[in-house]
Amino acid sequence: MTIHLYNTLTRKKEAFIPLEEKKVKMYVCGPTVYNYIHIGNARPAIVFDTVRRYLEYKGFEVNYVSNFTDVDDKLIKAANELGEDVPTIAERFIQAYFDDTQALGCKHANVHPRVTENIDIIIEFVQELINKGYAYESQGDVYYKTKEFDGYGKLSHQSIADLRHGARIEVGERKQDPLDFVLWKAAKEGEIYWESPWGKGRPGWHIECSAMARKYLGDTIDIHAGGQDLAFPHHENEIAQSEALTGKPFAKYWMHNGYINIDNEKMSKSLGNFILVHDIIKQYDPQLIRFFMLSVHYRHPINFSESLLQSTQKGLERIRTSYENLKHRMKSSTNLTDSDEKWVKEATSFRTAFETAMDDDFNTANAVTELYNLANQANQYLLEQHTSKVVIETFIKEFEDLFSILGLQLTQDAELLDEEVEDLIQQRIDARKNRDFARADQIRDELKERNIILEDTPQGTRWKRG
Repeated sequence: MTIHLYNTLTRKKEAFIPLEEKKVKMYVCGPTVYNYIHIGNARPAIVFDTVRRYLEYKGFEVNYVSNFTDVDDKLIKAANELGEDVPTIAERFIQAYFDDTQALGCKHANVHPRVTENIDIIIEFVQELINKGYAYESQGDVYYKTKEFDGYGKLSHQSIADLRHGARIEVGERKQDPLDFVLWKAAKEGEIYWESPWGKGRPGWHIECSAMARKYLGDTIDIHAGGQDLAFPHHENEIAQSEALTGKPFAKYWMHNGYINIDNEKMSKSLGNFILVHDIIKQYDPQLIRFFMLSVHYRHPINFSESLLQSTQKGLERIRTSYENLKHRMKSSTNLTDSDEKWVKEATSFRTAFETAMDDDFNTANAVTELYNLANQANQYLLEQHTSKVVIETFIKEFEDLFSILGLQLTQDAELLDEEVEDLIQQRIDARKNRDFARADQIRDELKERNIILEDTPQGTRWKRG
């Protein structure tokens, strides 16, 4: 089945047909690395990592590029406040980004370009825009002439007239038109800078992605993606810059994920509900955060609350428990019989439904529903008095394959039990054999206090961390 995705540019779902057969060029806007990433940054990282994984599952070779903005006003402000230089702060939080996103199950991009490593190509890009009449220098700054680009506003579906209404030139700006935006900023006293044809300065925010996407992926790419907040003005400006320079479409498909609210309120520092991934993954399993994000369609807003997270945790545990029960039951299973063939078909049927969901604009919410359905079916099978190794293996493979596509893990990292806890578990097993149920219950309570949950099954006692 052909993948269909919602294209922000056309505002409709379209069949995904890459520029080159079975190859995908994908650019995802990355973070400005002046602090730890917040959960708003985590959503596009998770969403578009999943899109990439699914495309790879479907046989596409994906060249995935995601940048780091490692110099801008926020980094300069942080450097001044901390008494450090910009490169030191950027390097610290780039490494923190890798730590946090890896915990969330995100793979590294093929390339993670940094602004500071691409200054030369950015300067060349700006100079070409000046040469073509799309940009101008003003007292060391360089601005883009928005009115010169006929297609400005096509991504956000706004006209130049609508955009100009209410626009103004801020104090200190040297642009000719309120809608013009900066490509190169003249350095202020004491700021980090690079030499350029227009004097000492640094790139504006929008130009970096146009220049680096062109360098690493070419004039036209298949998918450009990022958070909904980037559609305007950032992505709109990228289109204007890139298409004015090359005369070609910048990206064939534009994808944007929805906003995140905290307890039904917009996340902001002023409201005190700003949640850093660095902090939340100390409190919750990072895989739970990923599962939670994927339980909602990527284009829809998502409400992040402790109660919803705990509810999602119960669902994830239910699936994981089903998977662990299958593995445990394998020990006592027999060979396949004719009557078990229907169970093999049942187990594999969920993959088709899963793919149907993902082919429809990467609908992870419906794909997650199929994981619940798979777990329910597996649980039904485990009620059978006699189970087949082939059927069990089939269910296990379906769990593992579908979870892997979503970048999810079925098992948490194991922690070794200390000798005392191991001894208590054995004591309880012995007490139950001796019908000393009071002692068995006492040990269960002791273990529960240590966050060890016991499950008594027909195949023996199993434990897990609560």
